[in-house]
Amino acid sequence: MKNRIIETAADRLFELTEAATENFNVNYEGYQGNIEKALLYFLDAMFPSYARYPEQPEWNENVRTHYLNEGCTLLSRALLKEMPEKEADEKCLMLVDRLPKVYELLLTDVLAGYEGDPAAKAVDEIILAYPAFFAIGTHRIAHELYLMGLPVVARLMSEYAHRKTGIDIHPGATIGKHFFIDHGTGVVIGETTVIGENVKLYQHVTLGAKSFPVNDDGTLVKGIKRHPNIGNNVVIYAGATILGGDVYIGDNCVIGGNVWLTHSVESGKTVYQGGEIK
Repeated sequence: MKNRIIETAADRLFELTEAATENFNVNYEGYQGNIEKALLYFLDAMFPSYARYPEQPEWNENVRTHYLNEGCTLLSRALLKEMPEKEADEKCLMLVDRLPKVYELLLTDVLAGYEGDPAAKAVDEIILAYPAFFAIGTHRIAHELYLMGLPVVARLMSEYAHRKTGIDIHPGATIGKHFFIDHGTGVVIGETTVIGENVKLYQHVTLGAKSFPVNDDGTLVKGIKRHPNIGNNVVIYAGATILGGDVYIGDNCVIGGNVWLTHSVESGKTVYQGGEIK
């Protein structure tokens, strides 16, 4: 009885899978795992002294080459699910070529964490122990993949960091240097968010969409600006929610805890809970 039910269900699932190939690619075995492993290798290539990947080679001057080669192999293997081998290899090398720029940005993020948190005793602590650094490092890599026209790969990397840290940064978000998220749990940053330089967020901050316009047929309009812009030198405290693609928070603003904003704020202002602005 048991085996017959299982076999019948398996046969039916196979039939449905064959039919589903008209709408989406169902052959993604190993895809997500390879992308996640590639991410860890790329992070280790930038910070080999703090390597997170379990299979660490003996330390020498070629360690970065090893990590980059392993990351490229895994990412290319995943990309073969959706493109020819030559194009997959080109995409991998394009990402590797951008990693020095990503590393330079991450160095400013590390300093932002150390300088902005009195609890941080050393820069090493930020790299090793702060979930925000892992989330931001992942985002910096995923954002490059997003710009390269690989949104699914980028999103899988971002969601891996989301699962590990509770910080949800869409890979499409544009984030300037010297960025830090203190504590981080529950932070959400939407796809079309633009964040300037020297910005600090606390836990449970949402930079989201106010509403979702629809087409005449009722489907959602895609590809439009839905999330806010945040200027330079802005601090947004815990629980604040800022919504809307036409919302701009000016330079040097402070947004208080639990503030709800759906309108722009002039530069240099402080917004308190209850809507008071000074």
